[in-house]
Amino acid sequence: MASLAETDTQKVIKQYSDIAHAVFEDALIAAEKLDAEIDNFLQAPTAEGLEKTRNAWKAARAPYLQSEVFRFGNPVVDDWEGELNAWPLDEGLIDYVSAGYNHEMGNIGATANIIANRTLTIGGDSIDLTEITPELLSDLNELGGSEANVATGYHAIEFLLWGQDLNGTDAGAGNRPYTDFVTGEQCTHGNCDRRIAYLKSATRLLIENLQYMTEQWQENKPDNYRHQLFSEDENTVLTKILFGMGSLSLGELAGERMKVALEANSPEDEQDCFSDNTHNAHFYDAKGIRNVYEGNYRRINGELIQGFSIDDLIQAKNPGLHQKLSMAFENTEQKLQVMVDSAESGEMAFDQMIAEGNEKGYKIISDAITALVDQTRLIEQLAQNIGIEKLEPDAADHSF
Repeated sequence: MASLAETDTQKVIKQYSDIAHAVFEDALIAAEKLDAEIDNFLQAPTAEGLEKTRNAWKAARAPYLQSEVFRFGNPVVDDWEGELNAWPLDEGLIDYVSAGYNHEMGNIGATANIIANRTLTIGGDSIDLTEITPELLSDLNELGGSEANVATGYHAIEFLLWGQDLNGTDAGAGNRPYTDFVTGEQCTHGNCDRRIAYLKSATRLLIENLQYMTEQWQENKPDNYRHQLFSEDENTVLTKILFGMGSLSLGELAGERMKVALEANSPEDEQDCFSDNTHNAHFYDAKGIRNVYEGNYRRINGELIQGFSIDDLIQAKNPGLHQKLSMAFENTEQKLQVMVDSAESGEMAFDQMIAEGNEKGYKIISDAITALVDQTRLIEQLAQNIGIEKLEPDAADHSF
C-alpha cells in the first residue's frame, strides 16, 4: 500500500489533471460528432435525421457532465461554465414559444425571439441581429444581466432540437417538427434559415469553448491552468479537489438540481428539461465525482485512464473510512441507477417523478438526495483525515 509521502499527493494532483484533460477532450470530440450530425441533418432534414441528431446531443452530454466536478474550486472552469451549461432558460429569448409561455418576471429578454427578429432594443440601445454568429450569441448570453437569458450552450441547442416540453409532469418531451429546419415553402413556424444559423452558431461556439478548456488541462503547456495548479501549495490543491467533489455532490446536485425541482413540483427546474434527459444528467454528474475519488475515467473510445487517487490516500491512512466511502459512492450510483432505469424503461421520467402526489417518484429522488448528502459528509471526514481542517463544501443555501 502506498504511503502518505509528499510524492503521493503529487500523484493525486497529476491524476486529477489527467482525468480533467481526458474528460474535456472527450466532451470536445463528442461535440464535434454532434456538429457533424447536425450538418448531415440540415443537408436534407427528415424526422429520422432529427432523431439521430438528438441522440448525438445526448451522447455529447455524457462526457461533459462528468467534467462538472472540476467546476467547483477551479475558477477557470467556474467562470467559463455559464456559456456552456447555464439553465433554466427563457425560451422566448431564442425562438417561438407557446401562447401560455411563462417567463421570468421582469426579464427584458424573455420575448426577444432572436430567430424571428433582425434587431433588438434594450434600454434604448439597438442590437443588430441581422447575422447570427457565435460571437453574437456569446454577446447575448445573460442579456441584461439576467441568468435566464441563456443564448448559448448545451441547453440552447437542446431547445432548438426538441422545442418546449409542453407536457408538464405528464409523459413526453419536447416535440419540435423537423420542418422547422426546412427552407422554402415547407418551413414551419417561419425563419427556418435563421433557426439553422442559430443551431450551427451555437454548436460552433460550444466546440470553441471546449477547445479552450481542453487546452487549459493539457500537459506541458507553461501558460495554462494545469501548470498554475502544479505551482500551488499541495494542500491547497487537495482542498480544491475535495471542495469540488463535495460542492457538486451537496449544494449543486442534491440541492439545486434535485431538491428544488422536487419541492416545487416544477418541470421548469429540471436540468435537461426539453429532452427529458435529466436522469442521465444526474447520473453522470455523480459519476464524475466518483471518477475523481477513485482516479478512474473510462473514455468514450473505451480507454481507461487510471492512476493514483484520493482513494489510495485514505486507504493508507484510514482503512475503515475508506470502506465507508467506497460503500457510499456505490450506494449513490445504485440510487441514481434506479432513476435512470425508470426513465429509460418508459415507466417514469424525472419530470413525472417530481409531480405532486407521486410517492414512488418522490422516493426515487429522495433516496438519491440522501445518498449524495451521506456521501458528502464522508468526503468532509476524508478531508479532516488528510489534514484539511474545514472543507465546508457549498450547500447553495440548502438544508439537508
